[in-house]
Amino acid sequence: SKMVQNGSVNWERLREVVCLAVHFLDNVVEVNNYPLPQIAQMTLANRKIGLGVMGWADMLIGLGIPYNSEEAIELAEKVMQFINEQGHRASQELAKTRGAFPNFPGSLYAKQGKPPLRNATVTTIAPTGTISIMANSSSGVEPLFAVSYVRQVMDNDILVEVHPYFEAIAKERGFYSPELMQCIAEHGSLHELNEIPEDIRNVFVTAHDISPEVHIRMQAAFQKHTDNAVSKTVNFTNGATVQDVARVYELAYQMNCKGVTIYRDGSRDQQVLSVGKKEAQDAPAPRSDQDKAATKRERPKTLKGWTYQMQTGCGPLYVTINEDTTGLFELFTTMGKAGGCAASQSEAIGRMVSLAWRSGLQARQVVKQLQGISCHSPSGFGDNKILSCADAVAKAIQSHILANGGKVQHVKRASLRGACPECGGIVEHEGGCAVCHICGYSECA
Repeated sequence: SKMVQNGSVNWERLREVVCLAVHFLDNVVEVNNYPLPQIAQMTLANRKIGLGVMGWADMLIGLGIPYNSEEAIELAEKVMQFINEQGHRASQELAKTRGAFPNFPGSLYAKQGKPPLRNATVTTIAPTGTISIMANSSSGVEPLFAVSYVRQVMDNDILVEVHPYFEAIAKERGFYSPELMQCIAEHGSLHELNEIPEDIRNVFVTAHDISPEVHIRMQAAFQKHTDNAVSKTVNFTNGATVQDVARVYELAYQMNCKGVTIYRDGSRDQQVLSVGKKEAQDAPAPRSDQDKAATKRERPKTLKGWTYQMQTGCGPLYVTINEDTTGLFELFTTMGKAGGCAASQSEAIGRMVSLAWRSGLQARQVVKQLQGISCHSPSGFGDNKILSCADAVAKAIQSHILANGGKVQHVKRASLRGACPECGGIVEHEGGCAVCHICGYSECA
């Protein structure tokens, strides 16, 4: 962290940066282009700014303090109190030369007899998933998502990325090796790697090494001295229960957090969870094999078809769609010269789509299941981007429907489960947002 010097916080440097940042953010309010006059009027009347924090986990590592320790939580409150107080003082100084925000006379500040402020609010801890990658810093007030991870570059080249502080310490203390870095990348955490000294394992904790209660306590420590809300993700394992989640929300409420985001590993799916009471419907009686066979359309000897060329990351994929007198009947794929897994997987998709159509499923149901599936080799850009062979098949079906006078229903991209839609890498949920540290993709950008 830039604010650590000789093993302690450089408070003077932090004060200088806070004052400079407040001045800069107030300038942004002034020169910004607003989409509507009403928005400009309200913004300029309150002049709210959001000075936040980034690189908190890096600072703790630089100080040798474990993220999940009492010392870290106490320091969090101390640091944010300092930032908030210095930020408000800087805003007061600006008010002396530029004037208080126009709505100040009717504000709580005026009623409480406080000095005029240039800005109605000064501090906010917002998501920094994308800009933290640009700054080579840990995100917001989040812990590290991983100490080491694998980045895929060019085509099949693999590059192991290691946290620079960890790499430096490992070399200094003599336990560094490329094999160990690869092992850490596969595990993501140091928790069970006994070949690494215990004091190092304690300092380099990751999001999933930390209990949900500690996540909330850390958020509350920052929230205590932040004008607006604090962006923070509480990570749960896949086995978390409703009661576990409820306890976190109750704790966040009790500790005066203004908001809370939770993520249970592997929980995000295409369908959003519903709330409220809903009567359970009687399950339909299971159909016999004879009934199922009766609904499957028999293949006539002659069918008419269309072939669509789709460019995937593994090469051209030719998708042939055949129809009978009823409608869509079967789908075949040919994978150019690629062969291998791509060809076999595409053939499997074609067989399953054909079976679905012959059994009565509609095209939109097939598209909904296939569209948006990502792999490590996407192709194209913008609306023409193809994320995988499955995504290519879905787009070919949509093209066929449009070419034959049908309408295509927009299918919303499935929420990120763990694969980045840009590069196919692993996404991490932090700061209330899904971020890929391999290519820089951010769900919130």
